[in-house]
This record gives sequence, C-alpha cells and structure tokens, in this order.
Amino acid sequence: MNAARITAAELFEQQSERLELRWLAGQRSASARVLEAVETVARRPSLAGYLNIIYPNKVQILGTEELAWLDGLDSRQRWETIQKIIDFRPLAVVISKNQSCPEDLRIAAEESDTPLWSSPRRGHELLNHLQYKLARTLAPRVTLHGVFMEIYSIGVLITGESGSGKSELALELVTRGHRLVADDAPEFTQIAPDVLDGACPELLQDMLELRGLGVLNIRQMFGDTAVKRNKYLRMIVHLSKPSLEAKPGGMERLTGDIGSRRLLDLDVPMITLPVMAGRNLAVLTEAATRMHLLRSKGVDPAAAFMARHSHFLERSQ
Repeated sequence: MNAARITAAELFEQQSERLELRWLAGQRSASARVLEAVETVARRPSLAGYLNIIYPNKVQILGTEELAWLDGLDSRQRWETIQKIIDFRPLAVVISKNQSCPEDLRIAAEESDTPLWSSPRRGHELLNHLQYKLARTLAPRVTLHGVFMEIYSIGVLITGESGSGKSELALELVTRGHRLVADDAPEFTQIAPDVLDGACPELLQDMLELRGLGVLNIRQMFGDTAVKRNKYLRMIVHLSKPSLEAKPGGMERLTGDIGSRRLLDLDVPMITLPVMAGRNLAVLTEAATRMHLLRSKGVDPAAAFMARHSHFLERSQ
C-alpha cells in the first residue's frame, strides 16, 4: 500500500485558482508543513472544518462566527486560544469571505510558519471542497500488476502471471470497442467504503506494452475514445495457466471458477479463465463481464439451470 501525503504548498497550488486563495502568512515553510494519511487513522476529527479547539481539524476554517467569537474574548483568553490553534500545527488556517485578518493571528502564524490563507468563498464552500480534496488525496491506495479496462461500462482488472497474455488481451479488447485505463501498474484508491477508483500513473498514460511490438500509444492509434482517465473497479479477470493434474469439478463446470480477491477493505469479485491454445480470451472476458452484470441484477443462470434440473427430476419420478 502506498503512503499518501500532501503539503500545504501542494494544497494551495492545487486549490488556489478554484477557491481564489491568497497568502496572508506562513508561506516560506509551506513545503515543510505535511499531512500524511497515517496521521488521519487515529484522529477523531475531520480533515477540514470550522475552528475546533477541543478536536482540532487539520485545516481550520474561520468564518464570521469564529472571528466574532475570538473578538468576544478578553485579551488573555484570546492570546491563549490563538496559541492553541498554532500549537496544534494545522496544515493551514483559512479565513472565509475575505474578512479582515486579526493582526495578532497573522503575527502568530508568521512567527510559527503556520500557513494562513484568505478566500472570498463562503465557509461551507471551503469546507465541502477542502474536505473532499483531502479525503481523496489521503485515501488508502494500492498499486497492482495488471491491465485495467473499461468493458461494457464497468471497470475490469485483468491479472495473471508474466507472459499470460494480459496486454495482448487488452489490445484485442480495445479493437473490439472497449477502453484502456491503465497498463502494467494501475493505481486503486478507496474513495468510499464500497468504491475502489482505478487510474493510470502519469508516466504510463495511454501506453500499452506488448512483447515484440514494444510500447504502443493507444490514444494515437485508436483515438480519444479508446482510453479513459479513471474507472471504478467492479471485477477481476485472472488469467491462469492450468496444470495437467488440475481438473474442474462438477459444480465448477456449472458456476465457473468464481471467487473474490481482497483489495484494501473490499472483496472484489474475481473469475479465473484458463489460458489454453485456441481459446478466444477476448470473447470469454466479454462473456464474463456480461455474466457479472447479470449477477449484479440478481440473475444467476447456473442457479436457474440447477433449479430447472431439480424440477425435471421431480417430474420424472
């Protein structure tokens, strides 16, 4: 699993245009102010939120009410509160609606190298956007070996041993109208309790490597519609080289070799396809995807067949 992290400088660069952020203090050490995913696991509060002294957020938002509350404190309480905010080492402090920044807060932020920003946006806009951005950036993620495709509108990861034909299968699927997301090292991020989002590393974008042909640029060869930036993972197709001793059992002949693979906190459905001479793996992968779509709607051909068989036996007795 990859450890996700973000610095205050990176967050400002990514969101400054969208949220119209501007620096008030603490810019010189923004690259050293880091938030890592491991810090969020054991923390009780959210990543971004309105000013909270008891359970401080990593991005503290100061709206009209928070600034009015600070103004209502006596000088000693105000100094102690500002010192607490600074001592919690937030990733950043953001003042909403371009309100005037208290001078004592600006000085404290400058002396402690605490990033202090201002934005014309309302507090709830800052909260919603920054919470989503930080949660997405720091979400658990993992890099797998395989080819990630969009087949019949769902994300399918093709895995298998080296030389099992994953890239050749992906190329044939592209020629049949499906889309490539990532080859060799797709990255998967758990963006919700039941959702894994797969994407391609920037270095490998649009590329597919095949033995004998080298690296192909799928976008240039097949057009923009042949590639996709990201997709939710819904199924894994595993290519295996069957051993001579292994023989499928009776139930496996009816239901197929269906199981699951644990990725992060999710069990992803997986079907294993034996790789043998003469088999059209592209057609089989398409059929496996269609079967998954049917099962997700509650349709199970194998169960229907067994029920029909039982009914036939009952009638013949």
